Amino acid sequence: MSFLELNNVTKRFSTPKGTREVLRSVNLSVQEGEFAAIVGYSGSGKTTLLSLIAGLLRPDEGEILLQGKPINGPSPDRGIVFQNYSLLPWMTAYENVHLAVAATLPGKSAGQQREQTEHYLRLVRLDHAAWKKPKELSGGMRQRVAVARGLAMRPKILLLDEPFSALDALTRASLQDELAGIWERERTTVLMITNDVDEAALLADRIYPLTPGPGATLGAAIPVEIPRPRVKRELSLSPAYQKVRKQLVEFLTGDHRATVSGASR
Repeated sequence: MSFLELNNVTKRFSTPKGTREVLRSVNLSVQEGEFAAIVGYSGSGKTTLLSLIAGLLRPDEGEILLQGKPINGPSPDRGIVFQNYSLLPWMTAYENVHLAVAATLPGKSAGQQREQTEHYLRLVRLDHAAWKKPKELSGGMRQRVAVARGLAMRPKILLLDEPFSALDALTRASLQDELAGIWERERTTVLMITNDVDEAALLADRIYPLTPGPGATLGAAIPVEIPRPRVKRELSLSPAYQKVRKQLVEFLTGDHRATVSGASR
């Protein structure tokens, strides 16, 4: 059994023009300790899919299982990092991370909670800015705080909703490298959604392409057989990268609706 499993998940929304099917018969399998990515166009339903896994939405059909148990609502076992930081502006970086630590480790002493909070701030190289508030931090630093807070929950799986899309290219590249390093050390199971093919190839073990909506569904997983650690500036020279990129681009620009049903199991 997979660590995270989606079986024939369908999601619809009511609109003034009638019912709109956003996702149709989505199947997904993620193994424990894996870094998986879902790649698709903006508006194809990626955030809806992540919200279903997070328990923020309920599927209209199908089931979502984490370690064999149905997901029926939000839980600390699923940490989420959004693209817009979602930090509490009146709290410092330390306090934002400590909030997650205190919520998930209520039985620990104040000293133990402080140690955990400082650990995750060091992990994202922000211990020097622990007492600054979000308005005093750059966009990249705010997103590091958000990643630290997500990891501080010690979740079974970390869900990343296009976490770097709002950042400039240089900051984005830096944080991609940091995230790759953190994953190598922590080995937390990660599921990231992105519309950046190169980002997915740099970070993920497997990539699932998502067809354009409405009625979007996932294609078969594409394995990323590129040795780690990966260096972004060298990716384009790798035959394995070129193969992955070709498969993704061909899928995303083609019409696969008739062939993807059940393919991503």
